[in-house]
Amino acid sequence: MKYNRCGNSGLLLPAVSLGGWHHFETQEKARALALCAFESGVAHIDMANNYGPPPGAAESNLGGVLSSDLVCHRDELVISTKAGYDMWGGPYGSGGSRKHLLASLDQSLKRLRLDYVDIYYSHRFDPSTPLFETMGALHSAVVSGKALYPAISNYPPDAAKDAAKIMEDLGTPLLIHQCSYSMLNRTVEDETLRRAEKRGMGFAAFSPLAQGLLSPRYLSGVPDDSRAAQNVFLKRESIDEPLLKKIKKLSALAVGRGQTLNRLAVQWCLRDSRVTTVIVGARNPEQLRDNIMADSDTALSESEIAAIETILADGKKSAEVSPSKVPKESVAESTPVPPKVVRIPTAATPKKRRHPLRPQRPDVDQLSQAEK
Repeated sequence: MKYNRCGNSGLLLPAVSLGGWHHFETQEKARALALCAFESGVAHIDMANNYGPPPGAAESNLGGVLSSDLVCHRDELVISTKAGYDMWGGPYGSGGSRKHLLASLDQSLKRLRLDYVDIYYSHRFDPSTPLFETMGALHSAVVSGKALYPAISNYPPDAAKDAAKIMEDLGTPLLIHQCSYSMLNRTVEDETLRRAEKRGMGFAAFSPLAQGLLSPRYLSGVPDDSRAAQNVFLKRESIDEPLLKKIKKLSALAVGRGQTLNRLAVQWCLRDSRVTTVIVGARNPEQLRDNIMADSDTALSESEIAAIETILADGKKSAEVSPSKVPKESVAESTPVPPKVVRIPTAATPKKRRHPLRPQRPDVDQLSQAEK
């Protein structure tokens, strides 16, 4: 598994990471997927407080694995979680307030059975909360030792820019921005990717398979047990004949390369040097291994990328795809990070974890108005 440097930080993340948005609803599934990922060289598992069902179940089930099978490997893992969307009732159960973010982090740590998470995200931009308050909460999470790196997810470009500036001023720069990105959803190419690179942030792509559309599952239509059939995150009416035609053409291109459509979709995201990691979900270890194999597949050639662009542009709607904007200069000027393999210890010997030293900074609420 190749590892990429996350922006200007010292942290390396695997090209393909495991996401817990779906399919972590039982302890058995969580164990199978987490161990499969770790044994395949994937050291990053991405969570959120509300992943389930029910909300919180994914963290609790992963926590069972982290406290048993993987208890001796904590220092070899990067665990991330998020808060911001609806989690509990009342006025403090969602949003970007200091109250919600810090209370939610404490709850997540209990469910995960951890002392700290490696990356803590503000899961969404909350226009009803001052951005300085939201970023101040992330800053406090890092200073307190409950998170190593702050991050944002699903932020519009202007809010992401302002958030990055605030965190730079506080001395805890944002590590990474996580957004949906796939061949069928390319809105981040307009501004988000460029600004993340400019600010020295990494970028994590979730939903690279467009909720399963970019997989063999929909080649023969909409399965009765699919998300589209159940109108869960995907509407049946959005899957029309022109879209299915594109998916079939993309699948044929993938088969010609000796890979599955889902591996092509993951690899396509990674063609852009600004993408640090692609977060994938899977129903079972077999699907996960297939997605992970995208990292070792033959790189897409310029002609293949052009062929994909032609397929996607065929009768496209303006909101569906936009022209590719992969900056060639960024590839040439960036310092390549050599591939790194996670080696699994042969003996499960407990290791003592040391927290990295952090400068003692005043709590954000104690900052003077001038510092704000």
